[in-house]
Amino acid sequence: MSGEQKAESRTLLTPFNLIAGIILIAGLIVTVIRFTKGLSSVTNLSDYNPWGIWIGFDLMVGVALAAGGYVTSAAVYLFGMKKFHSAVRPAILTGFLGYFFVVVALNYDLGQPWRLPYPFIVGWGTTSLLFEVGLCVALYLTVLFLEFSPAALEWLGYSKTRKLAGRLTIVLTIFGVVLSTLHQSSLGALFLIAPSKLHPLWYSPYLPVYFFVSSIVAGLSMVILEGTLSHKFFHHSMDKTYLGEHDPLTLGFGRAAALVLAGYFTIKMVGLAAGNHWDLLTTPYGLWYLVEVIGFVLIPCLLYTVGVRDRNLTLIRFTSVLAVAGIILNRLNVSVIAFNWHLPFSERYVPSFQEVVITVFMVTLIILSFRFIVTRMPIFHEHPDYKDSH
Repeated sequence: MSGEQKAESRTLLTPFNLIAGIILIAGLIVTVIRFTKGLSSVTNLSDYNPWGIWIGFDLMVGVALAAGGYVTSAAVYLFGMKKFHSAVRPAILTGFLGYFFVVVALNYDLGQPWRLPYPFIVGWGTTSLLFEVGLCVALYLTVLFLEFSPAALEWLGYSKTRKLAGRLTIVLTIFGVVLSTLHQSSLGALFLIAPSKLHPLWYSPYLPVYFFVSSIVAGLSMVILEGTLSHKFFHHSMDKTYLGEHDPLTLGFGRAAALVLAGYFTIKMVGLAAGNHWDLLTTPYGLWYLVEVIGFVLIPCLLYTVGVRDRNLTLIRFTSVLAVAGIILNRLNVSVIAFNWHLPFSERYVPSFQEVVITVFMVTLIILSFRFIVTRMPIFHEHPDYKDSH
């Protein structure tokens, strides 16, 4: 083995790669078991709890955290914030990978992946919220793929096709915002049909509004968080333009996140007052609700505000972690923790080890795919042949 080959093998045998390899092997084993022996062999799902963390985390959380794509592209291309242009491609890539693996994870819950297109070609369930969510997610995944395609085409050297894809930017951005508005809110609307199963503190006729507004928070905070992590681990792939816009973007998105969080907290209080559920705040579930609303909505709002006022980028980046955790907590509260709250603990849903393995498996695939792409394609830098063309 040559010196270069030895050096390359040493770089592959990193702690991260070893851990990722173990997760991939475990995920593949559980995948085989799930698709050969059925849901009951790997999940704790039941008739009382037909949706678990594969829906609550992989789908609900995944879709929310992938909102950075439509938020960033709308800010740059529709609202004219050109100074944040360098963040568009990383945000679009994160959104595309997020939605793609949401669809992959959905197949674990549904089974029979080859039948996934059936609702669109066999029977149009136009009165079903699930159909609307499925249609919008499928269309938006296509939009994200087309929005991401210029980077891939530049890498492949297909200049003519790249120019054509670039001309579609504004149209795709508009479609992306419309589709995201529809399915982000509709995911909340799915739980409107279960008023007796979802705890009154989380159940509200405003659930679609909550989900949409909080997705904006998730998108803004994820762009800050993803940019912070990328700056640490992929600094060598970034050009001067991206590095120069990194701090202003953190400050600008932190300011926007503070404003949206203030609005989100306000409508949450309006919903609480409309339902007149103040007495429930003294119960155990009420205390948990206060942890979510105060600890992961109000406090991040205040921290973002202080960070922007003092131009404290470290505080803003820390707050982005807190805000993202709050979105994760909210989606899990609605779909798992506060769902079927009235059942005795013995009948409550607790995810199995295999379910957790698949969820970690999906997250690992997203990280590995992101790393593979950003180290090869012009995501954090402009391709030399396409300077100032996008």
